[in-house]
Amino acid sequence: MRKKKQNTEEKIIDVGGSEIAGRRNAEQLDIKRKKHQVWKLGILIAFIIAAVAYVIGTRWEYKGYKVVESNQTDYSNTASYIRFSDNLLKYTPDGVSYINAKGETVWTTGINMKVPIAVASGDYAVVADMNGNTVCVFNTSGEVSSQTMQYPICDIDVSDQGAFAVVLESDKTNYVNLYTRKGEIVYEIQTSIDKSGYPLDISISDNGEKLFTSYMNVGNMVMQNTLAAYNFGEVGQNSNADRLVGSNTFTDQIFSKVQFVDNDTVVAFGTKTIHIYAMKETPTLKKRIAFENEIRSIFYGDDYIGVIQKNSNESENNLYTIRVFNLRGKELFAKSISFDYDNIFAGKNEVIITGGNDCAIFRKNGAVKFQGKLKNKIRSVVPSGKHLEYVVVYENETQVIKLKNVLPEGTQKTNGTKSEPVTATPANAATSGDAQKGQGR
Repeated sequence: MRKKKQNTEEKIIDVGGSEIAGRRNAEQLDIKRKKHQVWKLGILIAFIIAAVAYVIGTRWEYKGYKVVESNQTDYSNTASYIRFSDNLLKYTPDGVSYINAKGETVWTTGINMKVPIAVASGDYAVVADMNGNTVCVFNTSGEVSSQTMQYPICDIDVSDQGAFAVVLESDKTNYVNLYTRKGEIVYEIQTSIDKSGYPLDISISDNGEKLFTSYMNVGNMVMQNTLAAYNFGEVGQNSNADRLVGSNTFTDQIFSKVQFVDNDTVVAFGTKTIHIYAMKETPTLKKRIAFENEIRSIFYGDDYIGVIQKNSNESENNLYTIRVFNLRGKELFAKSISFDYDNIFAGKNEVIITGGNDCAIFRKNGAVKFQGKLKNKIRSVVPSGKHLEYVVVYENETQVIKLKNVLPEGTQKTNGTKSEPVTATPANAATSGDAQKGQGR
């Protein structure tokens, strides 16, 4: 029998085809593996970049600054400043000026007041003559209206829409009147000085419909402080004739400041405690915060409140303690302040404290953003609205500065702006515990 011839070539071809397919499969797997590694490396790099950006944005402490712009300005000793629509409102007995982020005067309006006081909320501000009769309403374009009150003014507040509440005092009666931004009266609350006492402070909600007041009465040698809430909307109209929707009387402390920090949350700052009330329509106590040491100053932002207390065991780097709480009463942070301060600015995400030429900026999470000395004696520091930029008002100059890491003294950037080194403390150096929304006193 003939033996069948073995087809060796066919087997070689089959084997060769398997080797080629294997190599191709291996190459494809290697390509996929490299693509997967590149993809994972890209994710890792993006994660690292995001982590670095997060640290820089929330934890980084800047050691110096550069001057972006500077304008010489003649600031009188009678001038005062408050934040107004992310810029500055300057007011004196003779006039009111709106100053933009570059330190330039946008507009100026003349007034005639002996003791002007000012308060701002959103894009509206009111300037009133304390113990006088004149009230002027402004927005970012200039004067909106001017009114003459029947009785002397002892307090005032304004809402985001420009509606304002004013406390007027006659011989035996107090009036708390609510007006539109055009000066049209909305409601009048009349109280007896003998029964209700003297008004210490008032605050109006953002929508202008709710009012919170603090009255002090001394009768029979007993001090009483009453917190009273009013509602000018439908709920208040259905409650009673005087629109009173809640009140509480205290005999152990004085609440000298009350403030709507948002439309439905009002805070009463006392000598011993802080009371946080929810007031969508009527007030309900959310949290009571008690303090052992005396409260020296208070401040408030859109979603936080804070106090500054003088330390009993003060040292060179531990004169005061700043403490910040959220609106649920939880402490967010406590930090030490090493200089005597005279101004507090509470912004959306940070608190700025200045005194002399010292400046400290704390983030809302407690991280130090900047701490050091600026050029001269500071009158005001507010954010410019641009990243890391601030408007600094000195005695005779307004600067726009940008925070940065310190360069050697005298270093010049190519655009001619000068870098200013400062003496700054480490980020973890010390940890422990005027009338404007977002401001302090």
